[in-house]
Amino acid sequence: MASTSSLSLSNSLLARSVSHHRPGLCLSAASPLPTFSGLKSASSSSPAQIPIAALRRRFLQRQIRAAAIETLAPAETSLVDNSVNTIRFLAVDAVENANSGHPGLPMGCAPMGHVLYDEFIKFNPKNPYWFNRDRFVLSAGHGCMLQYALLHLAGYDSCKLEDLKSFRQWGSKTPGHPENFETPGVEVTTGPLGQGIANAVGLALAEKHLAARFNKPDCEIVDHYTYCILGDGCQMEGVAHEACSLAGHWGLGKLIALYDDNHISIDGDTEIAFTEDVSKRFEALGWHVIWVKNGNNGYDEIRAAIKEAKSVKDKPTMIKITTTIGYGSPNKSNSYAVHGSALGAKEVDATRKFLGWPHEPFHVPDDVKKHWSRHIPEGASLESEWNEKFAAYEQKYKEEADVLKSIITGELPAGWEKALPTYAPDSPGDATRVLSQQNINNLADVLPAFVGGSADLASSNLSLMKKFGNFQKNTPEERNIRFGVREHGMGAICNGIARHCPGMIPYCATFFVFTDYMRAAIRISALSQSRVIYVMTHDSIGLGEDGPTHQPIEHLASFRAMPNVLMLRPADGNETSGAYRVAILNKKRPSVLALSRQKVPLIAGTSIEGVEKGGYIVSDNSSDNKPDVILMGTGTELELAVEAAHELRKEGKAVRVVSLVSWELFGEQSAEYKESVLPEDVTARVSIEAASTFGWERMVGSKGKAIGIDSFGASAPAPVLYKELGITAQAVIAAAKELC
Repeated sequence: MASTSSLSLSNSLLARSVSHHRPGLCLSAASPLPTFSGLKSASSSSPAQIPIAALRRRFLQRQIRAAAIETLAPAETSLVDNSVNTIRFLAVDAVENANSGHPGLPMGCAPMGHVLYDEFIKFNPKNPYWFNRDRFVLSAGHGCMLQYALLHLAGYDSCKLEDLKSFRQWGSKTPGHPENFETPGVEVTTGPLGQGIANAVGLALAEKHLAARFNKPDCEIVDHYTYCILGDGCQMEGVAHEACSLAGHWGLGKLIALYDDNHISIDGDTEIAFTEDVSKRFEALGWHVIWVKNGNNGYDEIRAAIKEAKSVKDKPTMIKITTTIGYGSPNKSNSYAVHGSALGAKEVDATRKFLGWPHEPFHVPDDVKKHWSRHIPEGASLESEWNEKFAAYEQKYKEEADVLKSIITGELPAGWEKALPTYAPDSPGDATRVLSQQNINNLADVLPAFVGGSADLASSNLSLMKKFGNFQKNTPEERNIRFGVREHGMGAICNGIARHCPGMIPYCATFFVFTDYMRAAIRISALSQSRVIYVMTHDSIGLGEDGPTHQPIEHLASFRAMPNVLMLRPADGNETSGAYRVAILNKKRPSVLALSRQKVPLIAGTSIEGVEKGGYIVSDNSSDNKPDVILMGTGTELELAVEAAHELRKEGKAVRVVSLVSWELFGEQSAEYKESVLPEDVTARVSIEAASTFGWERMVGSKGKAIGIDSFGASAPAPVLYKELGITAQAVIAAAKELC
C-alpha cells in the first residue's frame, strides 16, 4: 500500500510563492516530484481515473503553501500513516454518506489530530467526565468529523461506527458541529468561529485557578492541559482576539492552541481578506509561538512542537501548523471546494487511489484498531492512579479535599441559601445593582467556586467580591476576574469556565445594552446548557443622561425569545436575592439579571420564593379570583403598578398587582397556578415596563394594554425620561379605567 508519507524530497517544497505570507519561498522547477509506489495508472481521463502521475502533479500544484517534507522511519511511518488515513477517510465517508459536512479540515488536520490524541492528550474513554483529564476543544467546529473520528478510534461509546454513519442525521450523537450535551467526549459546544478558542481560555483559566488553590508542594492534584485546534476563520473573528489577549495577559501556560494554517476559507484563498502575520500578533499578545512548516505529514515536527509547548510554563502557546485543506484530494485540495461540501463519488474514488486506500467506506484497519485500543486500559489506569492520589490527598488535606470534591461534583454546600440577604418592607430602598453586590459578596462566602468579574465596569455595576483579590498571572488563586473592555470574549470565556466542572459557577457583568456585544456567547451558554450568570446593570432608560446608545429598549424581549435562557428583572431586594437563588439552582441554563441604576423601594408582598414561580401576586384586594383589573410590571416599574393600584382602590376597584420577574419560569408553572395568578376570564389587564412592548400581548391578551417604549430613548435625567416617554403610574391608571 502506498501512502503520502512515502514522499521524499531533498529540498523543502512550496507549491507557489505568496510573498505576503512567506516571503522568498517558492517551488523550484527543478525540484523532483515525489515517488509513489504501488499505484497504477488508469486509461480514462475522468476525475476518478486520471493517470496517477498527473494526479501527483496536480496535487502538488494545488498545495498553496506546502511544507517541508521529511522522510520518517518506515516502521513508524506505516502505522502512523494508516492511522492518519483512517481518520481522513472516516471523515470523508461520513460526509459523503450524509451528503453534507466539511471534509477539508479533517483531511488536513488528521496528522495533528492523530499525534495529539494518540500521544499527548490524557483521557479515559469510558469516563469522559473524569476530572483530571486534559481538555480538547475544536474551535473550527465545522470540521467536527475530525473529533468524532478521534473519539471513535480512542474507544468513546458516544462515537461508535453506527454514530459516524449517522453523521448529521436526526437523533444522532454526531451533529454537524460539536455539542457537549449530545456527545460525551466533546467538552464545549462550538459552532460560531472563535467561540471555541475563547472557551478553551476559560477551561485553562479554571485549571490554573483550581491548581493554585488546591495543589500542595507534595501533591499536584489539579494538573491538566487544555488543547485547541482553531482555523483561519477563528483567527479572523474578534472574539478570538479578545480571549487570546486575556490568555496572554493571564499567562495560561497550560493552554496550547494548534492553528490549522491552511489559508482557505469559504470564499477562497484568505489572501483576499486576511494577510496579517498571525505569529507576530500572538507574540504581541504574550503567547509563545512555534511554526510547524509541514503539517501534512511532518509527524516529528508536530510532536516536537507540542513537547516544546508543554515545556513553556509561563505563557500559552500557539503552534502554527501549515497544512493543506483536503489533503489527498487530487482535484479539490487547497480550494474552497473541499471546505464545506462532500467530495462526490468520483473524487472520493480518486482520493482513495491517490492515498493508496483500497478499503470500503468506514473501514478501520486491524493494526490501527489494535494500536488505538490501548487507550481504554491506559485511560482507566490514569483515572485509577489519580483516584489513589486524591485519596492520599484527602487523608492529608481533608478540608481542601472536601471543598475540591464539592467543586468536582457540583454539590452545593448545605444551607447555602441562608447567605441570600432578605429585606423587610421598611428597609431602605436601593438600586438593584447595589442589592446585587450584596448577593455576590454573600454568595462568595458559601460557594467555593463562585468566580467572576466585569468588562471594565466593576465600579459601576458593583460586581467585585470584596474579600478577594484579582485573578492575575501571579495570583491565580483569587476570584475577581478583570476582563477589560471585552464583552464578547468575557461571555465566551465564562462558558469555558462553566463547562470545566459542575461546581464552577461563573458570573460576568456589564451594562445591559452591551449584551449586543456578547449575544453569540449568551446564545451558546443557552445551547450548551451552561450555568453562566450574566449580571447586567443599567437596565432601562433609567440610566438617564448617557442617552439612547446606552439605554436598552429591545433587549428584554430579545432574551425572552432566546430558548433556554432565564431572563430575570427583579423589582427590589427580595426579588434580587430570589433571582440569584434561581440562577444558582438552574444548573443547565444561563440567567440574565437586568438590574437598575436608580433606587427602588422595598415593595410589600415581594419575596424570594415568588421569583421561583416567575410571576406571582404582590397585592390583591379582590375575592374569588375575580379582580376588576390586573396590573403587571417588572423591575423598577413594578413600583408604578403598585402606586397605580393604590389609587384605583381608592375609587373602589378590585385590583391585583402581579410581578412578572421571569416569563420563562412563569410559563413552566402548572395551568392551575397560572390561572390563579392571571385568570383567563379577567381580560382587563395592563402591563408597564420601560422597554419594548413586544411580546407583552402574551400576558395582557388581545383586550389588554401594554405600556412601554417602542422607540429609542433620549439623553435626559431619568425622571424626565419616564415622564416624557409615558412610563408613569398615571398612564397605568388611565389605561385601567379604559378597560374596567
